[in-house]
Amino acid sequence: MNVARRSLLKGAAVGGLSAAALSASGLGMASSLLREPARPALALVSGSAAEAAFLLGARASAASIKVQRTDLGLPYMQQLAAQLASPQPQRIIGLVDDASATLILDLARSAGARVQFVGHHAASADGSRHELLSATGSEACALRFGHQLQSCGAGFSLREQGQAKQGLSLDLAVSATNADAADQWLATLGHTLACAGRADAPAAPRISNLQTPLRGHFVSFSIESGRSLNV
Repeated sequence: MNVARRSLLKGAAVGGLSAAALSASGLGMASSLLREPARPALALVSGSAAEAAFLLGARASAASIKVQRTDLGLPYMQQLAAQLASPQPQRIIGLVDDASATLILDLARSAGARVQFVGHHAASADGSRHELLSATGSEACALRFGHQLQSCGAGFSLREQGQAKQGLSLDLAVSATNADAADQWLATLGHTLACAGRADAPAAPRISNLQTPLRGHFVSFSIESGRSLNV
């Protein structure tokens, strides 16, 4: 049993962790899940209060990452469609609003890109909730995300399903032990997506809660595109 799995399960006794459906495939950190994709070249954000914290986490792993602020206008979507259809291999991560995510993911699939990871996130006074969908090879992202949030004392629920699997791989609920970690999931998410596949990745940078408590719904993703992509 690896260190991350031991730590997460140990939290059941000391951190209020409930595991309703912990499958071996969901928690396994086998080397087959740790192939290292390209570092992300681009981060898409939609200008919300969550943007700075997400980018802080992403840049801690990929300092040269470029940032684009999305909009729903036709010129921007045409530009993004052309970028996704480029033969140049690239990896794109993001945290955007629901409407932007719907268009971006449709464009990615139309361009033949591989959507490796999609997360639906909700922030409320009760904590953060995360519904994750992972492609084969990206399952370790959910485990790393949950383990780091639990270790910093954040309260959250997390459910993960593999794209080609029946049922849940992870179903967790963790009680908060540190009120100052309520918004930590933003930096941890950016860092997790930027570090996907890296077995030696350090912990995400710690952040303080936002001045105004974060509320609302967000969608995250990791996309690989390019003519040489192996799917």
